[in-house]
Amino acid sequence: MNSYQNKVVQYTELLKKINKRYNSISISRLLSVFLCLFLLFYYIKTNEISYVAFAFLSFIGFIFLMRVHSKLSFEKQLATAILKINENEISFLKREKLPFENGIEFNDFHHPYAYDLDIFGEHSLFQSLNRTATFVGKKTLANQLLEVLPNTTILENQEAINELKSKLDWRQDFLALATISADSKNAYDSIMHWSSSKINKLPKVIIALSIILPTLFFGFLIAYIITSKMILLSYLTYIFIANTIVLGQCFKRIQSEIAKADNVDKIIKQYSLLLIKIETETFQSKKLIDLQQQLVFRNATASTHVKELSELFSRMDSINNFVTAIVFNGTFLFNVHVLKSLLKWKENYATELGKWVSIIGEFEALNSLANLAYNNPDFVFPEINSEYKIGFKDLAHPLLNPVSRVGNDTHFYPESFVILTGSNMSGKSTFLRSLGVNMVLGGIGSVVCASEANMHPLPVLVSMRLSDSLSDSESYFFAEIKRLKQIMDALEEKPAFVLLDEILRGTNSDDKRNGTIEVVKKIIAKKAIGAIATHDIEVCLTTNDYPEILINQCFEVEIKNEELHFDYKLRNGICKNKSATFLMQKMGVI
Repeated sequence: MNSYQNKVVQYTELLKKINKRYNSISISRLLSVFLCLFLLFYYIKTNEISYVAFAFLSFIGFIFLMRVHSKLSFEKQLATAILKINENEISFLKREKLPFENGIEFNDFHHPYAYDLDIFGEHSLFQSLNRTATFVGKKTLANQLLEVLPNTTILENQEAINELKSKLDWRQDFLALATISADSKNAYDSIMHWSSSKINKLPKVIIALSIILPTLFFGFLIAYIITSKMILLSYLTYIFIANTIVLGQCFKRIQSEIAKADNVDKIIKQYSLLLIKIETETFQSKKLIDLQQQLVFRNATASTHVKELSELFSRMDSINNFVTAIVFNGTFLFNVHVLKSLLKWKENYATELGKWVSIIGEFEALNSLANLAYNNPDFVFPEINSEYKIGFKDLAHPLLNPVSRVGNDTHFYPESFVILTGSNMSGKSTFLRSLGVNMVLGGIGSVVCASEANMHPLPVLVSMRLSDSLSDSESYFFAEIKRLKQIMDALEEKPAFVLLDEILRGTNSDDKRNGTIEVVKKIIAKKAIGAIATHDIEVCLTTNDYPEILINQCFEVEIKNEELHFDYKLRNGICKNKSATFLMQKMGVI
C-alpha cells in the first residue's frame, strides 16, 4: 500500500503544477487572440503594415499556445487517471469500497461454475481482479475466467504475470491511457463491424473524376489569378458544381463507412497509444515478447497503422459539417480522397486490426492478474503437473480479509474425493468456493491464495447455488437435476474437478440420501476429483466401500461460554458436534 500512497502524493503535486501551467496557457491563449484583433483594428485605422506583421506573429503564437494547451490537457487527463488509479487501490486494500466494474453482463447461469463461484457481479472475483478500461480488455479477462488453459499456456502466463508484477509504473500508465480512451462496447463493436465489412471498391469513373476535376479546378484558378479573365470564373463554377455532384454520388458510401463512428477516431487514437506502450517496452518473458512481435506488419508497427486509421476517420468526420463539406469537396473532393484512403487502409490492414486490438485486451487481462500478485505478495504461483495431483497449503478464498481469513491444508492424492461435513456456518461452503476459485485462478496462470500449491489444471464443474429459473418454468430441484446431468455429461468427455454442496435439497431425506450416494459413486467412477458437502452422516459411510478414493473431512463447532465458536479449520473424519438445536434454544425459537 505504501507504493500507492507515495504515488498519490507524487501525482497530487504533479497535477497542481500541470493545472497551474494549464491555466496560464489558457489565459495567454485568450490574450493572444485579443492582441491579434487589436493589432488588426489598428491596421485598419492607421494602414500601418507593421501592425499586420505583429498580428500575424500574434496568430502564430496563438497556434503554438493551442498545441501546448492540447499537450497539457492530455497530461492533465493522464495524471488525473493515474491519481484515481492509486486512490482506488488504496480504497480497495483498506476494504472501503470496490470501485471496479463487476462484469455482471458476462454472467451465465448455465456455465459450469460462473454463478456458483461468484465469478461476476457485486463483490465477485472479476470485480476484485478487474483493472481493465477498454471493452476488449474486460471481455478478455472475463473469457479467461471461464475456461481452463493448456499447461504450456498457463506456464507462459505465469512467467508473463510475474514480469508484469514488477512493472507497476508501466501497468498504471497503460491503464491510465486505456481509461481516458472512454472505450465502450458500442465503439468496439462499430470498429470490428467496420473492419470485417465487405470492401466495395469505388467505380473507376469516380476515381478518375476525383483526380481530373480537382486538377482542372486548380488549373483554372491559377489561370484566373494570372490572367483575370472572367470566363475562367464560369469554368470554376461549373467544376465546383461537378465536384458536388460527384460527392453526392459517393455520399451514401461515405455515410455507410462512418456509420456509428461517433468518437471512434479518438478511441482508435488511444488504441494506437496503447500499442506504442507495448511496442516500446522491453520484455523478457516469452508470452509478452510473442505478443509484442505480432505488432509488426509490412515493415511498420501496428501503432503506426492504427494512428493512420484514426486520422482518416477524423478527416472523414468533416462530412458532417455542411460548410466545410461544401467548400472542401467543391474544390478538390476532399472526402472522396479520404474515402479512397480509408478503403485502401481497410484492404491492406483490416484483417490485422482485430488481432492488434485483442493484444491490447490480452495485456489488460495480464495486467489485472499481475496486480493481484502485486497486491498479495503472500500468494503463490502453483506448480503445474499432469498427474492429476492437486494440493494446497494454507488455502483460503482470495476475496476474504487477509487479517481474519483462515487457511487450510488440503490435497487430493492418494484419495481423490472428499466427503465434507460440518454444521451450518462452520465454513463448508466457503471452503468449497475457495477450492473452486483457486482452481480457476491457477488454471489461467494466476497466483492463488495459498502459501504452496501444486495442481493439475482441470475443468471445474460446480453445483452449489442454483436459482429457480422462472422464465424457463423450472423449479430449483429440476434446475439442480439439469446441472448434475450437465456435470455427468462433461465427465464422459474428460476428468474434471467437481464441487457439490448439499445436492438434492428439493426431495425427502431418504431420497436425498440415496440419490447423493449414487451421485458420489457415479462421479468417482468417472475419475472426478473434488469434494461434496453434506449434512447426512450416512453418506459418509460410503468411504468404507471406496477407501482408496474417498475420504471424510469436516469442520467442527465448539460451544464455549454459552457461545458458538467456529475455528474454520479442516479436520479429518466426520463432524460430531451439532449447533442447530443449541442456536435455536439460545435465540428462543424452541
